[in-house]
Amino acid sequence: MRKVVMFNSVSIDGYYAGPNGEIDWFIHDPEVNKAAHEMMNPDTVLFGRVTYQMFESYWPLVAKNPNAPEGARRMANELNQMTKVVFSKTQKEVTWENSKLFNGNLADEVRKLKGDQGSDITIFGSGTIVQQLVNEGLIDEYLLVVTPVIVGAGKSLFKDVKKNKLELLETRNFRSGIVLLHYKIDKK
Repeated sequence: MRKVVMFNSVSIDGYYAGPNGEIDWFIHDPEVNKAAHEMMNPDTVLFGRVTYQMFESYWPLVAKNPNAPEGARRMANELNQMTKVVFSKTQKEVTWENSKLFNGNLADEVRKLKGDQGSDITIFGSGTIVQQLVNEGLIDEYLLVVTPVIVGAGKSLFKDVKKNKLELLETRNFRSGIVLLHYKIDKK
């Protein structure tokens, strides 16, 4: 069975975005991206509408930009090749290559995806998707990019979720001040 791995940046005070969705406090660190790639092997990414639209407006352009940093172009090309599953009740179509739109039951669709052949499934951003999947017990591992900033207010990654006990698999710290935490669900 495929694993669902949540990969998200959070502030020290636990927000994945500011009050209006701003993520200008994120620190781009190629070393963190490399380490995260060593901890998961996704071929599918899950998005909510807002995160999908943000990624779609940015990453395809990076892939085509010869002046973009090599690491960013590599990540853009990987995202282009991945299957992108977008959950939205309001979006009418998706145009980014290898994208699929679903407006049905999130948990049922993710259960089906987990049973399909393939590599890991990851979630970038998409806090409401994360929250729903946590409550359904469908996230197997968590990669938290703890960013050295206090946002003060914003969107809590784990708002209204059920209690889950996690087992720490690995911790890595980086010169940028970021700490990467890798957890799995503690099944004890």
